[in-house]
Amino acid sequence: MSTAPRRTPLPVVLAGGRGHGRHHLKNIRSLQDRGLVRLAGVCEPRRLTDQELDGFEAPRQSADFAALLESTGAAVAVVSTPIHTHTELALLAAERGVHILLEKPPAPSFAEFRRMADGVTAAGVACQIGFQTLGSGAVPAIRALIAEGAIGEVLGIGAAGAWVREEAYYHRAPWAGRRRLDGAAVTDGVLTNPLAHAVSIALALDGGVRAEDAAAVQTELFRANAIESDDTSCVRITTARGGRVTVAGTLCAVRSTDPYVIVHGDRGRITFWYMRDRVLLQRSGHDDVETVYGRTDLLENLVEHLAAGAELLVPPEVTGAFMRVVEAVRLAPDPAGLPPDAWHAEALATDGGARRRVVPGIDALVAESAETLSLYSELGAPWALTTRVVGA
Repeated sequence: MSTAPRRTPLPVVLAGGRGHGRHHLKNIRSLQDRGLVRLAGVCEPRRLTDQELDGFEAPRQSADFAALLESTGAAVAVVSTPIHTHTELALLAAERGVHILLEKPPAPSFAEFRRMADGVTAAGVACQIGFQTLGSGAVPAIRALIAEGAIGEVLGIGAAGAWVREEAYYHRAPWAGRRRLDGAAVTDGVLTNPLAHAVSIALALDGGVRAEDAAAVQTELFRANAIESDDTSCVRITTARGGRVTVAGTLCAVRSTDPYVIVHGDRGRITFWYMRDRVLLQRSGHDDVETVYGRTDLLENLVEHLAAGAELLVPPEVTGAFMRVVEAVRLAPDPAGLPPDAWHAEALATDGGARRRVVPGIDALVAESAETLSLYSELGAPWALTTRVVGA
């Protein structure tokens, strides 16, 4: 009986081992246990402790990313660093023939995204963008339902995300809550970073994922927190084929709930809770059908692409329309501060009583936006009525 040849684990360097990088460490450890990769190095200004590297065999550590790539012979670089550093680090890896898993959002501006994507292509390396939810089996399944007419003609797609973030969330790093830092774009808004998956999933279900597919983007950007960027915003994307996509989100909710995307049809609807890979199909005259799908890990998919030619799930070009949204947010006027009577501060009952800011009624408003494909100003939010809708 023949057996498949044993693979040599691919050496991986992780840039950014703290913050969100902890999730990557956990994932690399899981893939390492399966013999697919090995952690060859970690790039951090401050060395990770033995406890943080539990389960790994003393990977090299350095604050010099380029030198670390060269000294470890890395095959893959996982880049989980501040948004405004993504392009330079991805290009450093590409120039050395190292393949890349680049955390979302891929860049803070469309020009930087284009520079990164073109550089990666010219270098001939593979690049996967870390929209992990696009690895869900629910995405092709929903597309198939739409294509077969399960809900009739698609009228539009709405997405909603209502999360709670304490004020300290914006003090965790110098770039957090910033639109610019030292003259460089950061574009760390609610829909461009924490709820970026809602935007990318909505566009993916519409089928308009490439840059040319986003014909127009309207933005309404607000902030309750004392920050530069937005924490409560909505956008409407008109696609090149005439589709309508709205996404509403906040980090000032009364309570955190699972974000979701609704595909509205003239004979039914599909709701996708993308963090749980859960899909609900509802049609008149039919029983509701709920399905939970599996998910393909994006680093594993990149490894399979390199080893066996598997198709990359999230190459840069399928994030082009998302980057058009990032660019519209970047170019929009600075977010409007909500009036004092539109929010209040309170201490969380959990998390040591950390302070957070709450916008009363925002949970319902976000949900209504997804339900009606409307912007906040169109829904009559008093603090949005005097704000000009900005289109790009």
